[in-house]
Amino acid sequence: MKPVFAAIADFLAGDHQADRVVPPTGYTAWLTLFTAGAMAFLTVFALALSLATGRLADRWASELAQTSTLRISAPQDQMAAQTSAAIAVLETTPGIAGARALTEEEQRKLLEPWFGPDLPLDALPIPQLIEVIEQGDGYDADGLRLRLAAEVPGAVLDDHTRWREPLIRAAGRLRLLGLLSIGLIGLATGAMIMLAANAALSANARVIRVLRLVGARDIYIARAFVRRFTLRTLTGAAIGTLAGLLAVSLLPSAQSAGSFLTGLGFQGAHWLWPLVIPPMAAVVAFWATRAAALRMLKELA
Repeated sequence: MKPVFAAIADFLAGDHQADRVVPPTGYTAWLTLFTAGAMAFLTVFALALSLATGRLADRWASELAQTSTLRISAPQDQMAAQTSAAIAVLETTPGIAGARALTEEEQRKLLEPWFGPDLPLDALPIPQLIEVIEQGDGYDADGLRLRLAAEVPGAVLDDHTRWREPLIRAAGRLRLLGLLSIGLIGLATGAMIMLAANAALSANARVIRVLRLVGARDIYIARAFVRRFTLRTLTGAAIGTLAGLLAVSLLPSAQSAGSFLTGLGFQGAHWLWPLVIPPMAAVVAFWATRAAALRMLKELA
């Protein structure tokens, strides 16, 4: 490990004579700083949204996994009896912590977003809903359905499997989309830095020829460009990352924005993930500038 740290220290210290080859200012310098900062800013948001949507989908899937719904459709004169029979079956089923029939007011609130607040439940054949709370590893859904079919003919069990599975798939796809976005941002950053390095090398073609005449090797010249562009990228990415973190911290809280925005941003140890962005951007700049410098120096030979 010591040789690696020593190499990094030497790289950061640089060679003042070689650094004179690379112009300290100009449009290539500003282009590198702006590109690194903008891409780091976008990466912070891609990372934040990917983690947040993944957490949200996982939370929804977890909540749905702990609850089930029993729907009873029966004539009005049989509804109370079948509801009592269903609750008795549920309370004696292993893996179920409790069961509770929803009140008319609770059912009205569930239907309100679709039918409005003035829904006449008494005049409509609306089934009775029973909330089932699971415990431990849950219950045997197939076995429970067989018991209900025999004892409560009008009962239909919904264990939310059809809701959980799409959410789990969506969480995986959102994470994959976030990683893909970050990868595309990294490729775009490398391409822009490579163009800036090519422009700087072309602008200093005469200086490079003079250096060659006095005995400078191509690797010596390339190292100067690589160091300057890597440090510029590191600086720009650090600024962009800080700006992104500040913007994420200013997002509305769940209390003020509503349940849809619950969990947006970073939470806990996830705040440390953006700190990886500047070093990764510097690594991308190192290899992109090195490839561009060595290729351009061969063309200038």
